[in-house]
Amino acid sequence: MRSWILLCCCFVALSASAQTGFKPVANLELFKQQFMKTAQSTNTIKSDFVQEKNLSMLSEKIVSKGKFWFKKENKVRMEYSAPSYYLMVINGKSFRIKDAKSDRNISTSGSKLFEQISKVTADCVQGNVLNNKDFSTKVLENAQYYQVQMTPVAKGLKDFFNSIDLLVEKKDLAVVKITMHERSGDDTNISFTQRELNVPISDEIFALK
Repeated sequence: MRSWILLCCCFVALSASAQTGFKPVANLELFKQQFMKTAQSTNTIKSDFVQEKNLSMLSEKIVSKGKFWFKKENKVRMEYSAPSYYLMVINGKSFRIKDAKSDRNISTSGSKLFEQISKVTADCVQGNVLNNKDFSTKVLENAQYYQVQMTPVAKGLKDFFNSIDLLVEKKDLAVVKITMHERSGDDTNISFTQRELNVPISDEIFALK
């Protein structure tokens, strides 16, 4: 189960304060055009992140920290440094998962759900989700943010997630938070900080071994 959570670790639960004042976006077509333009121009992303896992059975949040890298096409690396080391790499249709006890590769070719999750992960961090037909989308806004609400329509994702939401900064259309609400009632929250766009990132960062 942990591997499923970490494959989806780019999904962030929006705080109640962040949602205050949201209403349907005034010009949906203009937002789509600008958002897609930003996505197309984003080749790499490098940032720090803080992850909060809200488990329905626990009163306290599980907080983790680490480094994040993204590179077109479909390359993602999340390296947890605290409270313990954990590594997740997506490179095309393959995953690498490493912790203190194991280091293994997983191919998405044998699992439609793994393949869907791989695409969603890359689309979310890049801001290319409006092209993903596995979801129906709704866009809201307040003075500072857009909120892209994604409802799964594909069977595998629909069975696993209730919804995925993106929090998008209005000033530069950067995806600063991403939301995943699991069917189980759990939420995984990640905030991206110290973001650097289109900086050189070596392919070795995404090596599968």
